[in-house]
Amino acid sequence: MQFGLSEEQAMIVETTRAFVEKELYPYEAEVERTGHLDIELVREIQKKAIAAGLYAANIPEEFGGGGLDTPTWLLYEKELGKANYALHWTAVARPSNILCAGTPEQRSRYLDPCVRGETWDCLAMTEPGAGSDLRGMKATAKQDGSDWVLNGTKHFISHADIAGFAICFMATGEEDTPRGKKKLITAFFVDKGTPGFAVRDGYSNVSHRGYTNAILEFDNCRIPAENVLGEVHKGFEVANTWLGATRLQVGATCLGRAERAFAHSVEWAATREQFGQPIGKFQGVSFKLADMATEMKAAELMILEAGWKFDQGTASDADMAMAKLKATEMLAMVADEAIQIHGGMGLMSELPLERIWRDARIERIWEGTSEIQRHIISRSLLRSFGA
Repeated sequence: MQFGLSEEQAMIVETTRAFVEKELYPYEAEVERTGHLDIELVREIQKKAIAAGLYAANIPEEFGGGGLDTPTWLLYEKELGKANYALHWTAVARPSNILCAGTPEQRSRYLDPCVRGETWDCLAMTEPGAGSDLRGMKATAKQDGSDWVLNGTKHFISHADIAGFAICFMATGEEDTPRGKKKLITAFFVDKGTPGFAVRDGYSNVSHRGYTNAILEFDNCRIPAENVLGEVHKGFEVANTWLGATRLQVGATCLGRAERAFAHSVEWAATREQFGQPIGKFQGVSFKLADMATEMKAAELMILEAGWKFDQGTASDADMAMAKLKATEMLAMVADEAIQIHGGMGLMSELPLERIWRDARIERIWEGTSEIQRHIISRSLLRSFGA
């Protein structure tokens, strides 16, 4: 069992860390203050990311991406995660791996421009009445001749405002199961500008300033059959095949933010003096640091193990759920304790801690709530007993 980084992994970590510190950190304060990410700034950073070989690193080499194996990709994500989310996700984009599931023609039309940095994709599943319960979606696609007609609403759709197209999951029928009728889901490519497809401003969000969400509305939106991604009625299958590691990506970026908050906390504890000595000498502070370090180590090991197992084809849903659950709840604890150690200064915008604290809240919700992760884990434990 090898726990050390390879020479290549160490180089990727160092290159990504240096890029984040030089190209992303200087713009964080402005994005946090305004809640806006200027597209000209994005394009400027994007060019540098492409030149540095950091763009589309998650996409296999055969499709023009960086081709990182999953553990290396997660190490890379951890470094990017230390910066403002809007900056690193938009300017150092990682196109959705589900684009690789398309036909050669679809990859040429949708994946290749994303890899080249010419556009972005967005993934549309969530609806106002169907969050965790995706089978409860009401948006539909009905076949009409050789076309499909889409109707309904999606919301909380990340960066749909800048995306050139959406990958939309729609109910296309029903099937009978032992538990009653279950909706069949199909994935579709929908180009921005298609008649009947509108992108509206979404909600103001306490987490990840500058990283937008949108509401997508479909009103008799007609698209050709060639825009089906994967097979009809097999939308969940294609999603499960190609989106399996996204929960690990969330966990990895949480690790990065926790590391940044922790580094500030250790330095503050060692240099801030009260009652004639550094506050790190007091057990109330030193034990916090010890607990933070322990939780971070546990989360990192779980994330990297799940990533390794993913590449071996042995990762279970429970492995992914445990890693995501641990990392997101760890970040909440570390962010809160970092502010407690800093006292009032921790809540001031001069430090990134209040931003990390705010941003941490969404991580236990998106990509599956903590409750959903616990359900997945407990179900796997009880399954062998038929429970």
